[in-house]
Amino acid sequence: MIGLIGLIGLIGLSGFAAPTWAGDLTVTLTGIAHDKGGIRVGLYDRRETFRQEDRAFARQDGPALPGQISVTFADIPAGRYAVMAYHDEDGNGRLDRFLGMIPTEGYALSNNPEISGPPAFDECAFDIPAEGRTIVVKVKY
Repeated sequence: MIGLIGLIGLIGLSGFAAPTWAGDLTVTLTGIAHDKGGIRVGLYDRRETFRQEDRAFARQDGPALPGQISVTFADIPAGRYAVMAYHDEDGNGRLDRFLGMIPTEGYALSNNPEISGPPAFDECAFDIPAEGRTIVVKVKY
């Protein structure tokens, strides 16, 4: 038998047991130039790990197709995220860069920001509500 104080404690703790709502994120990439190589899409949930592919919250890889493709990340908890994708044209598993800085393969960022220098999480960040979301990003070559 639970006393009144025990019942109040259970009610107070029930907020910690609330379900986490998660939805799907669909990312549509447009402007893919050709079908050579593959497409890699990284989903990031923290500015500290943004652009560090091995530290992405989630990642999807798939074949490149001219025009557009869509990838879906399932059951993503509501929150703030950023996407970085690239067309791995030579299939070497990384975004090639001239002088280690300037992409030489197609790339895409959520919010499609105009950048000069490394993109920042905050300029690419967007919210995913509990019901999920779809975004469209353009691949730039």
